[in-house]
Amino acid sequence: MPVRESVTRTSALVRHNLLLMLREPGPLLSRMILPLVFLTLLRPLYVAAQGRAAGTEQAVVGTLVTFSLLALSISGGAILTERLGRTWDRLRGTSVHPAEMLVGKAVPVFVALLAQQLLIIGFGVCAFGVSVPHPLPLLGVLLSWSATLLGLGALAGVLVRSMGELSAAYDIGGMLLSSLGGALVPLAVLPHWVAAVAPISPGYWAVRGLRAALAGDIRTSVAASGTLLAVALACGALASVRLRGRGGRLVAL
Repeated sequence: MPVRESVTRTSALVRHNLLLMLREPGPLLSRMILPLVFLTLLRPLYVAAQGRAAGTEQAVVGTLVTFSLLALSISGGAILTERLGRTWDRLRGTSVHPAEMLVGKAVPVFVALLAQQLLIIGFGVCAFGVSVPHPLPLLGVLLSWSATLLGLGALAGVLVRSMGELSAAYDIGGMLLSSLGGALVPLAVLPHWVAAVAPISPGYWAVRGLRAALAGDIRTSVAASGTLLAVALACGALASVRLRGRGGRLVAL
């Protein structure tokens, strides 16, 4: 059956891409370990400025959003590697559909992004006593934010032309989106114009959604999740358009 064959091919691609990621674990491990070090070292500063509960929450949320944006290197690099290696061209003449290739590449990256965020939240709960009274809204925000990161990374991966350009994109772009979103520094203490333009940053909606979920504000967390999913869909659509050449065929560069 065509559907069963498609699922089989997609599953094989997911396993293959997962193995490729695990064979070069350095970038993945750094994105997992560095946030925990950063959180441990910076939390006392936030606690001194905002109090124990508020400071700890700021540290956890800020670390999660900042380092997950820097993890755009994982999703962007996954796409760019295939482009530079001309893998798209080699698979084009096979029975593998472009959508199957993209799903096979996206699923391991999505799992890695979500795992990073769950690790940071879990570390905050176990090490610093962060309270998560409403886990389902929190999980909804994390899933939406992971989808957004996947879309942003894919878009970066199809627009840049080299690993150097990708590195600059996620370093500069990640810190910019994080800062505009109020992840590292609360918007209340930043210049007024920063707060005015903050909603254009996906990081703003991630911070807003995470804080609302931790506080039990379901309506705000759902609204933030919806905004993040809209951004994810828009970025994914743009990335797909860029990957498709005339006649709906994938292009390498």
